Amino acid sequence: MPPMTKVSEVLRVTQPGLLATLQDFGRYGYQALGITHGGPMDERAFLWANRLLGNTYDCAQIEITLGHFKATFTRDCLFVVTGADFPLTLAGQPIKAWRVSQARAGDELTIASHGKALRCYLAVAGGFSATPVYGSVATVLRDRLGGLRGEGAPLIAGDRLSAPELMAQTLESRRPSSRLNFAVPQEPELAVVASGQWAQFARTTREQFVQQSYQVSARQDRMGIRLEGEQALTDVPRQMISEPLPLGAIQVPADGQPIVMMNDHQTLGGYPKIATLTWLSRSLLAQLPAGRRVRFRWQTLAEAQRELRQAYRFFSVVRKPSR
Repeated sequence: MPPMTKVSEVLRVTQPGLLATLQDFGRYGYQALGITHGGPMDERAFLWANRLLGNTYDCAQIEITLGHFKATFTRDCLFVVTGADFPLTLAGQPIKAWRVSQARAGDELTIASHGKALRCYLAVAGGFSATPVYGSVATVLRDRLGGLRGEGAPLIAGDRLSAPELMAQTLESRRPSSRLNFAVPQEPELAVVASGQWAQFARTTREQFVQQSYQVSARQDRMGIRLEGEQALTDVPRQMISEPLPLGAIQVPADGQPIVMMNDHQTLGGYPKIATLTWLSRSLLAQLPAGRRVRFRWQTLAEAQRELRQAYRFFSVVRKPSR
């Protein structure tokens, strides 16, 4: 954003739905203080929204869980909704997700739900504005950090959000190539990299981990997602001294049912870890409602790193240095 760009109100929330939070790319470099990074659960959808609008990769957006969201634009602006393909209307007329639209002052945006996916992202040109806390506006309810007021609270009816007033751009109707498919498979196969205590799991347990499917449990939130295997994993290593937890780590507690660490996870954990999700697989899992099934497949560390580098190069992501 140019240094002299004026910031003014752009959106008033009238119905936040189940959970609507302000998220930028996340809060990095503070895990030693017990502060997790937050940020978008479906990072791929988040990055696409900013790219389509010509924003920098880390501009703040609203992450909306399970739809049922309504807001009124208070001035003209360009916006886009990515992620879950929820039914959308603008000023009473249907519009498409994953496509930049022009809003006029007074237009009401409604985001319904269909139960097939969990999260969508509402982005405006220039990104929503808020005061950073520890270098980020990402809302983390557990840490009570970030968000519109800096206290880690979700958006509520009546909240008014501001954004930079940018010069008119010819981005309306811009969308990703039709060759790209963002639909989440009915039973996705999620790529994982062997990590943590993988070598301490028995060979038969490692094989079992990728040979069976798992149901996504209703016990899930932005901290983690519990999975229920057809059979519990056996010969699980004993609980250990707590150590740092990476995003996407798959812990296996004594009951043999995996727990995937997501964006608001605690920074330390004492359960053994068998694997870590790759970048794309983490975004796919973030969209799965309870009852859906997944499978895992092994991927090499080199392949996972190459996928991440290619994605971040495409979206012009520059990772923030650690403190």
